[in-house]
Amino acid sequence: MNPNPTTASTLQSAPEPWWRVKAMWLVVGGPLVVVLGCIVTVTLAIRHPDPVLDKAAYERDLADARALSGPEREAALIKLQPAHQARNHAASPVVPQDR
Repeated sequence: MNPNPTTASTLQSAPEPWWRVKAMWLVVGGPLVVVLGCIVTVTLAIRHPDPVLDKAAYERDLADARALSGPEREAALIKLQPAHQARNHAASPVVPQDR
């Protein structure tokens, strides 16, 4: 019996190496990018932590600002506003009334 040269076994090519399969890079590459991003974020957070604000210094600066009058007082109080107030009133800063 003479085998036909066009059988299925001769049509199959050699398997590709794993690093050349594009779908594998989608499955492995996505989580790998997330893990690397997490490592970078943790490294930055550890090396450059946010400073802890000194409440006594803030109270002292606030008392000094309230002792001023006129435009100097308004400018000093604007600088001491909390971030959410300063961000919301960046175009037209409004100093809250003293309570």
